[in-house]
Amino acid sequence: MAFYFDEPSRTFNEYLLIPGYSSSECIPSKVSLKAPLVKFRKGEESALSLNIPMVSAIMQSVSDDRMAIALATEGGLSFIFGSQKIADQAAMVARVKDYKAGFVGSDSNLSPEMTLADVLAIKAKYGHSTMPVTDDGSAHGKLLGIVTSRDYRVTRMDGSLPVKEFMTPFDKMIVAPADTTLKEANDIIWEHKLNSVPIVDAGGKLVCMVFRKDYDSHKSNPYEMLDDHKRYMVGAGINTRDFAERVPALVEAGADVLCIDSSEGYSAWQAATLDWIHGRYGAAVKVGAGNVVDADGFRFLAQAGADFVKVGIGGGSICITREQKGIGRGQATALIEVAKARDAYFEESGVYVPICSDGGIVFDHHMTIALAMGADFLMLGRYFARFDESPTNKININGNYMKEYWGEGSARARNWQRYDMGDGSTGLTFEEGVDSYVPYAGSLKDNVALTLAKVKATMCNCGALTISELQEKAKLTVVSSTSIVEGGAHDVLLKDKTSYGSSPIR
Repeated sequence: MAFYFDEPSRTFNEYLLIPGYSSSECIPSKVSLKAPLVKFRKGEESALSLNIPMVSAIMQSVSDDRMAIALATEGGLSFIFGSQKIADQAAMVARVKDYKAGFVGSDSNLSPEMTLADVLAIKAKYGHSTMPVTDDGSAHGKLLGIVTSRDYRVTRMDGSLPVKEFMTPFDKMIVAPADTTLKEANDIIWEHKLNSVPIVDAGGKLVCMVFRKDYDSHKSNPYEMLDDHKRYMVGAGINTRDFAERVPALVEAGADVLCIDSSEGYSAWQAATLDWIHGRYGAAVKVGAGNVVDADGFRFLAQAGADFVKVGIGGGSICITREQKGIGRGQATALIEVAKARDAYFEESGVYVPICSDGGIVFDHHMTIALAMGADFLMLGRYFARFDESPTNKININGNYMKEYWGEGSARARNWQRYDMGDGSTGLTFEEGVDSYVPYAGSLKDNVALTLAKVKATMCNCGALTISELQEKAKLTVVSSTSIVEGGAHDVLLKDKTSYGSSPIR
């Protein structure tokens, strides 16, 4: 006879936090959101930790190298999507690792034969007023000069005038060698009253640029996720089919952590993948696994060697697994059970395996509830897909700007490896994700800052200054459908469309 759970499967929206005592020390500026990323033994610290408990989902429409750099800047981590060629994914990882905070690759470049009209067109398209001139017009050609807004006057010069006629030539430029530190580059900028300084190698080829504004931005990001070599940290998704070829390439490219991307983690294929990775690399390569929704699934992956475990099936906004297959679990219920299993496993084994809540986040306050329920960190797809830094197109639909967003289980993604059932199939029989749009929300930095301000404020309301303290002190209550309505603006006529209560992540 089938087993039946006594309690219904619940979502984050069915819970509220009850306020606790807040001391005079409990203020948002003192809250730490640092979270363990990979497993560790009792009395030790995690080898890898997040400065904010947010990672971006392993999705084509969310996590590329640009997103990874932007999120690492704020203290989180991206998992570069694995539903692409191995070489392409490894190249994305390498670009993140090669990126030096404050050192910017030039994407507005000129050749000597280009014209003033070309300069104006590039400026109009990208908004850049500083453009290096290289022998071949590439970002890493031999540097011949530079063009800034001080080098030309549109009203007095013909648009057909070649760049070589009005650029500042190399022998009159201030440049710096490739081994220059960010501080040294900034000192050069200030000493010579420049807005930027080109970095060149021993052969005179352009390496990158350092801009005054980017140095200031770098100094204002104290939570940057940096490795021991001061490079941005980045994760990468893998599957249970081509891991023997994909993992070595990603490790060589510099990936700091891997994660098996699958809608169902409680499987022999995930255990085999973990066994192969740890057999070849030992503990040097960190790899998470999932997804699971109960204690049995968690224990299976923990014992198989997962460095963290992802929780959730069918809770994402673009996921239709529950609808298609009738399988899954409410995200809150799943997280509560897995968190209890993690704590029990820790008491038994002395090994703490972090859990990542993946899916079910609709409102900002759901993040705090998920953390209170036991999540060490959160994997977010729709949340990050809305930002400038996501890899999708921004489209105007009926006067509103939207961003494209599609699931890895959609026909568009063609990520059949994620739904591998071990029968050797090489295609999706049916979709488990949709192709959609999400409201455009602007920059990642601004939105993440606002979200984390809410999380910190709520933690203080619960009397907690750390995530672990929140999990110890939190008191949660199930709410009725009527009280959910009561929790927002009601029985009034709003002056505009802005809600004064909680609003969905838009």
